[in-house]
Amino acid sequence: MKILLTGATGYIGKRLLPILIGQGHHVICCVRDKNRFYVPKEFEKNVEVIEIDFLKKETLSIIPIEIDAAYYLMHSMSSSSNNFDELEGISARNFVERINQTNAKQVLYLSGIVNDDSLSKHLASRKNVEKILNTGTVPTTTLRAGIIVGSGSASFEIIRDLVNKLPIMIAPKWLNTRCQPIAIPDVLEFLSKSLLNPVTYNQSFDIGGPDILTYREMLLGFAKAKKLKRWIWTVPVMTPKLSSYWLYFITSTSFKLASALVSSMKVEVICKDTRINDLLHVKPMTYEQALSRAIIKVDEDKVASSWKDSLVSGRFSSNISEYLKVPKKDCFIDRRKKEIENREYTIDKIWSIGGESGWYYGDWLWGIRGFIDKLFGGVGSRRGRTNRHDIHSGDVLDFWRVLYANKEEGKLVLYAEMKLPGQAWLEFKIINNTLYQAATFKPKGIWGNLYWYSVLPFHGFIFNGMLNKLIK
Repeated sequence: MKILLTGATGYIGKRLLPILIGQGHHVICCVRDKNRFYVPKEFEKNVEVIEIDFLKKETLSIIPIEIDAAYYLMHSMSSSSNNFDELEGISARNFVERINQTNAKQVLYLSGIVNDDSLSKHLASRKNVEKILNTGTVPTTTLRAGIIVGSGSASFEIIRDLVNKLPIMIAPKWLNTRCQPIAIPDVLEFLSKSLLNPVTYNQSFDIGGPDILTYREMLLGFAKAKKLKRWIWTVPVMTPKLSSYWLYFITSTSFKLASALVSSMKVEVICKDTRINDLLHVKPMTYEQALSRAIIKVDEDKVASSWKDSLVSGRFSSNISEYLKVPKKDCFIDRRKKEIENREYTIDKIWSIGGESGWYYGDWLWGIRGFIDKLFGGVGSRRGRTNRHDIHSGDVLDFWRVLYANKEEGKLVLYAEMKLPGQAWLEFKIINNTLYQAATFKPKGIWGNLYWYSVLPFHGFIFNGMLNKLIK
């Protein structure tokens, strides 16, 4: 079967792809930028990648007529646009118009639980997208999920950050809101078993685990799983804005996502129609089981995808391909080089940089820079990295974004997503037996020039020390 997969670079899409391939399907992945979509070699013969911007109707003509089904996995949970709901509506209408012209027998949409009378703007938008998809001639199956618990999910990472960092929490009152979390393996099972299954056509289902918990109980549940003692008190004085800042400074989330989450967390997300459990013979795991599985995946460095690798976790507003060519004109460039003793060792060190491994030299200075970035509304350095020893184009490395990563070539190019009066790149490349390292900064105005000269004294200390650590 030919399956169209939208949102292929997202948290769910990356995990659903190998499942579909394992079922013998040929998957057509829709992405905005091919340069940030990594396809494992063993999947290449079963995957076709096409570039589409769903806000531009003309780009959808590339979607093949001969497809059997389509997954619609796109949303703007942490979009910075104030009219994101209008943009989501446009994308959905463009999608429906094109899918109606294909031979698709089913559209599958992953939405949010929308049973409450009062919905947040994001949940209302998802409900509206569901209505638009149902106007098409192709039968639609909507699966509505609440909090998704899994390694790399935004919810799990926020819970992990809060519990690990705060023994005592003075928290907003929305921590008493009830929800029905679901494990990521169960979400994927529902999505895959619903595919081309006539009993799910033209229907909407709520999917959730067996536990109904408050967010406070979820935090304490994680603490119990990690054998940590934690105390939580809720107070009614925190405004939504203060709550957003609370999440933003304590966790690795962006302020955009924190604001969206706070808005949605005031709404109860509890399942009403769970007939699909019996229809598809799925028995969702408990919250405790979901946590245990996620913690093991993190500990074993087997996180398949992370919300942090989404472009909305940083400051990108366009495709990374536009930044691949590092400029030289009107730029300040700090170049260094050194002969290497062991190419394999140096490659492994470069590919392990950032996150828990740190930057090998002057980590406390990198930490200060990340803290300053957070104070000014930037991404900071808490995003870390998805995997400790494996990176691909589009991944995050603390406050950097990977633009290019080729291990065989021995080349890694990073782009700074921190708040800067300009643009910055960091490059590593090995030619013959020499490691070349270059920090490029393209200043914006007089503040950009002043910034460069203010940090220049630290470059010799940090970059030279890092270069030495990479080769020995």
